[in-house]
Amino acid sequence: MSIALSVITGFLGSGKTTLLKRLLKDETLGDTALLINEFGDVGIDHLLVEEVAPDTILLPSGCVCCSVRGELRDALIGLLERRARGEVPPFRRMILETTGLADPAPVLATLNIDPHLRGRVHLGLVVTLVDASHWHLQSRLHPEWLAQVAAADRLLISKTDTVNAEQREALMAHLHGINPVPTLDTSDIESGDQLLLGEGVHNVEPDREVARWQLHRVRSSPAQHGDAQVCCLTFERPLDWVAFGVWLSMLLRCHGERILRVKGLLNVNSHQGPVVIHGVQHCLHAPVHMPAWPSDDHTSRLVFIVRGLSTDQLRRSFEVFTRRLSPVSNGAAA
Repeated sequence: MSIALSVITGFLGSGKTTLLKRLLKDETLGDTALLINEFGDVGIDHLLVEEVAPDTILLPSGCVCCSVRGELRDALIGLLERRARGEVPPFRRMILETTGLADPAPVLATLNIDPHLRGRVHLGLVVTLVDASHWHLQSRLHPEWLAQVAAADRLLISKTDTVNAEQREALMAHLHGINPVPTLDTSDIESGDQLLLGEGVHNVEPDREVARWQLHRVRSSPAQHGDAQVCCLTFERPLDWVAFGVWLSMLLRCHGERILRVKGLLNVNSHQGPVVIHGVQHCLHAPVHMPAWPSDDHTSRLVFIVRGLSTDQLRRSFEVFTRRLSPVSNGAAA
């Protein structure tokens, strides 16, 4: 059975260590394997119970903690092999804490591409911590901050006690303008289960997904957020799935580093439910086929978070491509 790997990321000083130290005491993480860069970074020495294998310790909650000192692929495969041999408890999920300067895209690509991990590990949630007191400077100076926010399935705001209500509202508006995903305060997170509630990008709830796309659909023009732009495309007629797949694959291959995130709720067959797609840079996850539409509105919605890429050219590219290769989509409105 495939095991979910959730990713906790966030810029330097965003509070990942503080959050993890608190959650490591939680019994709900007892069936979890936690992968961190160095044991010392999280400060778990006082929680150590016993060393169960090289670079692996067992915490009081029952959580397996593994140090990632080399390639993530090797760490994951090694941990899975120890689990199979009974050297560590039979965890049912994994959490990876990235470094503060990490771009989540290579992590996601590792899970998606590596043949030794495919079918054994799948992506859970990408949780990004954002420092309420330093986000403005970080967003302007560090492209990693933007990549982390764009990749998130859930955003956690830390250090909200250091800002006033007006500053917090400005941050929330900025984040939701880039990526309209659930946003919580780290002080409200009391357990691992609460953090990972609804775990897995493939556990899609149609009503919530449609509501998120509606937030973007009301925009009549791309929204500018520093170096990022949100490009929203809508199509009234059903899309040709093959032609759409070819176009999107070519787009990500040529411009993946500039496409921070793509999400779509697509009508590819008027007699079936929608298809949901998720992608981060070059990495496109397997599509999710919903059993039915939650309403009578079957409009396809495609949302891109891009950096350094003309949204007008993106729109024209799709229109030209579908006109030539997909007669059913000819005349679709963007």
